[in-house]
Amino acid sequence: MLQSRSILGAVLLLLAPPLLAEGMSLEQIARLQSVGEISPSPDGQSIAFTRSVPRDPAEEADGPAWQELHLIDHEGRVRGFVTGDVSVGRIGWTPNGGMITFIAKRGEDEHDALYGIPVDGGEARKLAGAGAGVIDYSFSPDGSRVALVAGEALPTVDEEQREKGFDAVVFEEQWRPRDLWLHDLGGDSEPDRIEIEGSVQAVDWSPAGDRLALRVTPRQLVDDTLMYQRVLIVAPDGEVLGRVDNPGKLAGLAWSDDGSRLALIATETIEDTRAGRLMVTGRDGGDWTHLMPGLRGHVIDIDWDGETLLFLSHEGVESRIGRIAPDGSGEATLLSRAGLIVTAFEARGGRLVFGASTPDYPSEVHALNGESAERLTDSNPWLADVELARQEVVEYPARDGLTIQGLLVRPLDYEEGERYPLILAVHGGPESHYSNGWLTSYNLPAQHAAAEGYFMFYPNYRGSTGRGVEFALSSQGRPAKEEFDDLVDGVDHLIEQGWVDGDRVGITGGSYGGYATAWGATYYSERFAAAVMNVGLSDKIAMLGTSDIPMELYEVHYRTWPWEDWDLYREASPIYYVERAQTPILILHGDADPRVDPTQSRILYRYLTLQEDPPPARLVFYPGEGHGNRRAASRWDYSLRLMRWMNHYLKGEGGEPPPHELDYGPFE
Repeated sequence: MLQSRSILGAVLLLLAPPLLAEGMSLEQIARLQSVGEISPSPDGQSIAFTRSVPRDPAEEADGPAWQELHLIDHEGRVRGFVTGDVSVGRIGWTPNGGMITFIAKRGEDEHDALYGIPVDGGEARKLAGAGAGVIDYSFSPDGSRVALVAGEALPTVDEEQREKGFDAVVFEEQWRPRDLWLHDLGGDSEPDRIEIEGSVQAVDWSPAGDRLALRVTPRQLVDDTLMYQRVLIVAPDGEVLGRVDNPGKLAGLAWSDDGSRLALIATETIEDTRAGRLMVTGRDGGDWTHLMPGLRGHVIDIDWDGETLLFLSHEGVESRIGRIAPDGSGEATLLSRAGLIVTAFEARGGRLVFGASTPDYPSEVHALNGESAERLTDSNPWLADVELARQEVVEYPARDGLTIQGLLVRPLDYEEGERYPLILAVHGGPESHYSNGWLTSYNLPAQHAAAEGYFMFYPNYRGSTGRGVEFALSSQGRPAKEEFDDLVDGVDHLIEQGWVDGDRVGITGGSYGGYATAWGATYYSERFAAAVMNVGLSDKIAMLGTSDIPMELYEVHYRTWPWEDWDLYREASPIYYVERAQTPILILHGDADPRVDPTQSRILYRYLTLQEDPPPARLVFYPGEGHGNRRAASRWDYSLRLMRWMNHYLKGEGGEPPPHELDYGPFE
């Protein structure tokens, strides 16, 4: 049976009026819905998509946003298929187009399973399950079989021992692989496990039907999944037919329509910070051809359309969908529009559909209509009644002459000649970048900050993606040097334009952006009047020893080990400059973060508070949260604390920190 919220609740959420006369409130940000996955039917006439629906902490049990399944039919009507208190993912279609497929845990399920729901009506039914839960799947071209990737289940004896309290954890030795399974959809038989050396991450069945492309890692550890995914090509019985010894990171695969070629988004060397190079190899793997070696950007997504390859690239702060022949000839642009940021696409039945955002709305479903983009969904119709601040692209010279790009959101009430406070938003990675689309989120509430009278600036400092491999590698082996100087140079540029009050500048960011925030509050403390650090780094030596990605940190960040250059690690650590610190800093961290251990925040807080003249500092932990907050209550708490800290020190009386208690209304 399809699940749904009450009709009244759905209508109230859909028609929620703005809570501010002008601009966006934090509550509205907390209620924003957005489109996630998109999958067109084999004939391209219908489009399945997921919609992220945040929970209401006042009315629902706390947790991450629900992930609903919706459909745009051949007449353009949008309707919910699996909605309410549900979390579906990895949506797709059966080869005949009769069912939308998805992975979910429903009813009496112990683990995630593969489900299908008929397009012409009926209830969702389980198609297959395996191991400790289905993670990925791919149908044979005729639809008679499905390949599954599933985690290996714990032996029964282990479960019995755990129930008795024998639950000791042996660090990094108790990993269990992900297995490949084949399931015959025509009968009642159980799926067959296919013997594969290593741990399988994903599967793609060739349209020719005779082989599968697997993404395989040596072990099921995070470092392996980041750095050591390799392409293995096997027959349905597991016989190895070929492989691609791609170095470094791997992002995606796509078979050509006839199964004669395999395209992949990969890296050319292990030092590449992000998989973003477009490669093509044959049906048996082996050597590959790099199609766009001079691309000043990164490839994000790929698909085939007949004999040609379609690609999505992010270039600077914009995006582009293009077409290229598998030999690298005939490159052409199909869609490139300033302020329309495409995040993923698929081509089916001669139709190209994609998810994209703009500065005016979060991700929605679009389709290519001639040379323009047609928007097909509206997840937040109430946004039309909210006055949004101006967002623009800014370029400025770094102190060494390198041109840096960024995005600037102006105060909603901006008046020429007035100077305003600034919140500097630093992205993580650093192998990431900001694009000129929707920028507002619970931890970077740009449109609310604008309504409160702030500039908010999003710089793509050196080391960012989107400007080619050379730019992305430019900060490698030089942590906290020119990359963070770029941030201060951006602030100076805005001050020189007469826009920003240099005495009222705050800095915030998460992960590597949290590292930059800690750097701003210590090394560059004289430049920042407030800082809000999220899951950030403070001690480079301890970071390498406590993170789940030590090899990734070495290969694409530091390029040296601590014992080879202790000075580099020490001098790149914010705690090394703690005696300079006078910036009031709010430190926020999930206490279950495996990427940046919570001790990184605890060490910084402790070192600050032990100073003879300590700056205002507060440390907040979120129980059970990892590398960023997923639950609605944690996000709401974060938003309130962030803006209150900035308001107190950039617009208010400053001095001692504001009370640590919060008024959680209107969600109370």
